[in-house]
Amino acid sequence: MNTPRTVLVVGGGAAGCAATILLRRAGIAVDLIEAKADWNATAGSGITLQGNALRVLRELGVWEEVRRSGYGFGAVGITAPDGTVLHVAEDLRTGGDDLPATVGMQRPHLQRILIDAVRASGAGVRLGVRATDLDQDDSGVTVRCTDGTEQRYDLVIAADGLGSATRAAIGITDKPEPTGMAIWRIATPRPAGVTRTDLAYGGPAYIAGYCPTSDDTLYAYVVEANRDRASIPAASYADEMRRLARHYGGNWPEITAHITDPALVNYTWFDRMLVEGSWHRGRVVLVGDAAHCCPPTLAQGAAMSLEDAWVLAQLLTASDTWDDALFQAYHERRIARVRAVVDASVQLGQWQLDGVRDADVPGLMGRTMTMLRELP
Repeated sequence: MNTPRTVLVVGGGAAGCAATILLRRAGIAVDLIEAKADWNATAGSGITLQGNALRVLRELGVWEEVRRSGYGFGAVGITAPDGTVLHVAEDLRTGGDDLPATVGMQRPHLQRILIDAVRASGAGVRLGVRATDLDQDDSGVTVRCTDGTEQRYDLVIAADGLGSATRAAIGITDKPEPTGMAIWRIATPRPAGVTRTDLAYGGPAYIAGYCPTSDDTLYAYVVEANRDRASIPAASYADEMRRLARHYGGNWPEITAHITDPALVNYTWFDRMLVEGSWHRGRVVLVGDAAHCCPPTLAQGAAMSLEDAWVLAQLLTASDTWDDALFQAYHERRIARVRAVVDASVQLGQWQLDGVRDADVPGLMGRTMTMLRELP
């Protein structure tokens, strides 16, 4: 690329960090602003990373740190509420045969790994900062921020998540919509017998599951119909999750004994969103949750966000011309794949909400995961 380029990345989650690392590797000047002063370095319980997410993390140069920090496994168990194992299925290696099928890890550890890689890349980082005005023309965007700075960029990448203010600022009106489900999550010590994800269907929750995240930790979750969050006092979060979890057997009694601190329990609704039409307006382009989100029923949210950043960075670093045609090519590379994941993730939950007993869950999951083996 002969002409120096400058990019502002708005948002320091997985997609924003990935885009920053890849563009800096190509010699592009990148500033990253993140609204949270602590950069979410300690937030969250756990995350399930399937092979296609690991493939991007390897491209970012952080796979070895992820491997050491997380817990790799290759199967999922289906259990009855009492803990009886009904079926164990081998996971498809969507990232290729040289990567694990799945790695579970503590979400703050993944965030810390990505933060360290961003800082090592030489990107300019400003925390506790939001963009307030985006004035753009055919050649760039002038951005004013809450820290009083004003600077011109060739491109703005909106990676500011589900409630993206940047998405709204450029006139895209799509918003997340609840699917009808909600999830309780917590990180706990790992019982010795937990060496894979197990999912229990039935009982008082739609799903009760857990995923090992290191040699001595896991994260556990129970999925129920969503409730008015304002009606659930934060001080009761541990009690509410424990009330659901105590009905499950197997490893659950040992896990449930650690559900005591409400500050460690997270309660979130499942949402769906897919921005229709192009994912850009002029020189501002959406990636990750700013463009799409889905329930975690396929554990593909982070993977789709990482893939967005990878594909966009490929296109940006391969071309001297950043224009509508390039941004539309990005959308066309992503839309069918992302739509398939969003639709399948929502459908899996809807079958449960509707009480459909003969749903082709294995078939839908198998078709979707097979598709994800292909490069994005």
